[in-house]
Amino acid sequence: MPTGAYLLIGLFLPLFPLSMGFNFVLGKSRSALLRIVLLLLWPQIGLLLLQTLDSPVPGWIVPLALFTAALYALRALALRDVGQWSGFLATSAWALLWIARQGDMPMLQLHLFALGFSAPLVLLTLLGAGLERRFGAAYTGLYGGLAESLPRFSAILVLVVLAIIATPLFPTFFIMLATVMQAATLMPLLAVGVALVWLLWSWAGARLLQGLIVGPAGADAVIDLNRIATGAYALALTLLVASGLYGLGVLL
Repeated sequence: MPTGAYLLIGLFLPLFPLSMGFNFVLGKSRSALLRIVLLLLWPQIGLLLLQTLDSPVPGWIVPLALFTAALYALRALALRDVGQWSGFLATSAWALLWIARQGDMPMLQLHLFALGFSAPLVLLTLLGAGLERRFGAAYTGLYGGLAESLPRFSAILVLVVLAIIATPLFPTFFIMLATVMQAATLMPLLAVGVALVWLLWSWAGARLLQGLIVGPAGADAVIDLNRIATGAYALALTLLVASGLYGLGVLL
């Protein structure tokens, strides 16, 4: 199979440097709705294209995919913009789908994995849009102390970030666990690399939350999430946990 076909797919299942394409498009998207559509559909397009190929994934793609995942996880540590952070975590996560595919994982399961990675990022995009409405920008360090000024918002934000970085009970945890297990069947060192990427996500998530919710509240009065919005986010997170527990049953 021509290498060009895999390079085209590498735009949607990110492979560095083609991965810059998604982050460029996401960065130019000012509409939260458009960013959500991109987060949901971008990897699905890549998987649909990958499904049309009847040849195994070339061996050179797997180390490049791991490098891409690690690079964007590492770069997320220094980001202050919530939107960019979401894009880099999405890029890191979607690159790992190549490793799962190399382990002969069914395509339907890969589509579900991509959706599991994207869903909490969609919630973070909505929260980021909320920060922009309240403060004019969604940056860490620009306004701290959200735990005091926006307690309900902060609680939801913490849970969403925990879902993104693959904390137990959320789907991303079981996706990463399955990916590590798949990688171990291919090469133990590859599994170690995936685990390190996972660790970098946790570090990046901790830094993001530290820059937003820790510290004294700002002087400006801001409106917290209302009960209806809080309930809607809580319902979405509950559904994520339920799907994660279902994923545990599948693994067992």
